[in-house]
Amino acid sequence: MSTMQAAWQDSTYDRTSIRLHWATAVLVVLLWCLGETIDWFPRDLPRIFARSTHITLGATLAIVLCWRIWWRSTTGARLPPVGGWLGIASRLVHYALYALLVTVVALGIANAWIRGDNLFNLFHIPAFDPGNRVLRKQVEDLHGLWANVLLIVAGVHAAAALVHRYVFRDAVLQRMWAWRR
Repeated sequence: MSTMQAAWQDSTYDRTSIRLHWATAVLVVLLWCLGETIDWFPRDLPRIFARSTHITLGATLAIVLCWRIWWRSTTGARLPPVGGWLGIASRLVHYALYALLVTVVALGIANAWIRGDNLFNLFHIPAFDPGNRVLRKQVEDLHGLWANVLLIVAGVHAAAALVHRYVFRDAVLQRMWAWRR
């Protein structure tokens, strides 16, 4: 076993970090799937419900993301740094994921605010500039574009974890399983 494998073998994340990681992953996938299918819903109540659910889950992701960043910067487990090109690639992908999450959430908030929306027919988000269709389209397109990029980078992240498990045969993937601790 290499030194790098031994360092990964002996370290694991704390339960809160693990839960926040998987909550983020589930929310990102649900939000992306719903975002891609909102226009499939019939107009009026079904689409209002779908958009409201998307916005609510997006707000939940924002809360989870803030909690996750706070937890990681204050209390969360810090694993030993890994050297070499794999360590550099790992850090770059993790920083990219955080940056993309913040970007997509911020664009989602901007999108809801610029377009205005109806949440479950209970609350109305007033439109920032109701007549500005160009701004509305630009922000909506940017939100969708960066959500797609986020999903691709998250897929690379997941694929790398599987490569560690089945090719390198180390414990990188197991560090993020809740039942491991």
